[in-house]
Amino acid sequence: MFAKQFEDARPYDAPNHCGCVGLRLQGFEEGGPTNQWIGLSQFLPGGGAGPDATPVEKVYVVLEGEMTVEVDGAETVLRKYDSCTIPPHEVRRIENKSNHVCTMLVVIPYPPEAK
Repeated sequence: MFAKQFEDARPYDAPNHCGCVGLRLQGFEEGGPTNQWIGLSQFLPGGGAGPDATPVEKVYVVLEGEMTVEVDGAETVLRKYDSCTIPPHEVRRIENKSNHVCTMLVVIPYPPEAK
């Protein structure tokens, strides 16, 4: 088992994000997970990301607040404990359109070059 305390999580900068603070909960460390990493993203009102796509899929789980996810012009609002999977190469845009902080768990496989 590899345990990591929340106070040991380190911030990371996610490309093409604004109004967001990301913490790496698990991944990219000795003894950690071997096929994915887990982040905790906190988005201020008006914060978001994209539009962009990645070569790997990702899973978003909203823990607090709400996040609007836009794909192909269609918007879906995710609220507490709602989740979605973004397939590889799918262009998405996300935005916290509420007046509350949105906290999201993000699960992403390691990029091929990181293995």
